Amino acid sequence: MQQEQNAHFRDRVPDPPKGKGRIKWYGPGLLWMLSAVGTGSILFTPRVASAYEYQLLWILLLVVLFMWVMIREMARYSIVTGRTMLEGMHTLKGPKNWAVWVIFVPQLLAAAIGIAGLAAVVGSALGEFLPGANTLYAMAMVVASTLFTATGRYSLIETFSRVMALALMVMAIVTAVIVFPGLAPIAQGLAPTWPDDPDLYVILPWVGTILAGSMGIVWFGYWTATRGFGGGLQSREPNDEMPEDSRKEMSRTAPKPQETRIDHLQQWIRTMTMTAVLGVVGGLVVIFSFLVLGAELLAPEGIMPEGPKVAVDLTNIFSDVWGEVGRYVLLAAIVIALGGSILANQDGWGRSFADMTLIVTRRHRESGSSSLLLKSLNALDRRLPWPMFERRWLKRLYIVSVTGFVPLLILLVFSDPVQVMSVSGIIAAAHTPFIALAALYVNRTRLPSQLRPGGLATLTMTAAGLFYFGFAVLYLLNMVGIIGN
Repeated sequence: MQQEQNAHFRDRVPDPPKGKGRIKWYGPGLLWMLSAVGTGSILFTPRVASAYEYQLLWILLLVVLFMWVMIREMARYSIVTGRTMLEGMHTLKGPKNWAVWVIFVPQLLAAAIGIAGLAAVVGSALGEFLPGANTLYAMAMVVASTLFTATGRYSLIETFSRVMALALMVMAIVTAVIVFPGLAPIAQGLAPTWPDDPDLYVILPWVGTILAGSMGIVWFGYWTATRGFGGGLQSREPNDEMPEDSRKEMSRTAPKPQETRIDHLQQWIRTMTMTAVLGVVGGLVVIFSFLVLGAELLAPEGIMPEGPKVAVDLTNIFSDVWGEVGRYVLLAAIVIALGGSILANQDGWGRSFADMTLIVTRRHRESGSSSLLLKSLNALDRRLPWPMFERRWLKRLYIVSVTGFVPLLILLVFSDPVQVMSVSGIIAAAHTPFIALAALYVNRTRLPSQLRPGGLATLTMTAAGLFYFGFAVLYLLNMVGIIGN
């Protein structure tokens, strides 16, 4: 077992940041928060608050705790090994790559539906500014974002969307402070209770998208590795996303004795832990603000944001306080901030699918397998003007097909943004138990004993997996009619 652990233990570890030098490493937490606080905050949180006010606040706090532990464990593996968690799951015993396939196949569906849902919400907002059908604007958004993401020319747009997302968050917090009802109703929401007439179609997508969906958990490990935590990812082509100062620091790294490496990696894990805290606490403040806005401004009016006009329903959370200015600010923020989320999600899913493809085909490619599938792929590879099994080209292929073309087909069939996004959120909630528990098993069995998750983290990760599994079973039983709402 110790030999197996050492095989997944990085050789090169840069000196960890100390004191004030740690501050510059907290960027991934902010980036993750800006990307994570999307539909779960803007769409599903006001819906839940409109239906149940503060009754489910305790679930929000519980999920935020679970999310902090889950993203921390995803990044732990990358810091210690220099590989992604997907590579760790590749090492699990059983049928070859079974764990990777369990993630890969459902996420192909979740990616297409998720992008279509985000675009549909943006189209709903654009339809209030411009003449024409919302669906056409949604499809135009998918086409434009696919072009920018596939060509890698979206950095300026992404930066602008992050600034707009931050502005939206600040405005939501300020508005929530203005309408804050006091501590009494908030305190009632801290007691675990369940609605008398729960609508799982409202609750489960919210639970599945609080802070991040199932793949958003995996992406946190990507972002910390890209930033250079623990030395970044090994065996990768040069990554232009890594800041210049981080690349220089990584290049000066020399091999160290195992005792020193373990000490350094433990310090890197502590830095990453604080980065994760920053991300989830910031996200909690924003989501709680939208919960207050939904409970105080939508619930009294009986407004449930839904249907093709969902963006118009959502404007009530700002227009009641800021008038017409607030209405148009929210519409603009939905277009720009969620438009940026489309870019970020296309990029994240594209790189994840590329990595999973390389993982599941590695044995066949390296062994020279003569299977019909591999022969067909090799024949296609020879005809293409680019190498099929190069990571950046695979990433572009998935961006154009899975997160570009397929969402267009979905938008042609479904025009209700809430319906589309709810399906995506439900997939995320159902998929999270496996990702959480598989990641825990990888960290507990593949890392040196000094760098494994402790007892409390293990217990919390297990609880998180069981919690999401319970919600998934509850919704499945509801779908087949065994239990009612």
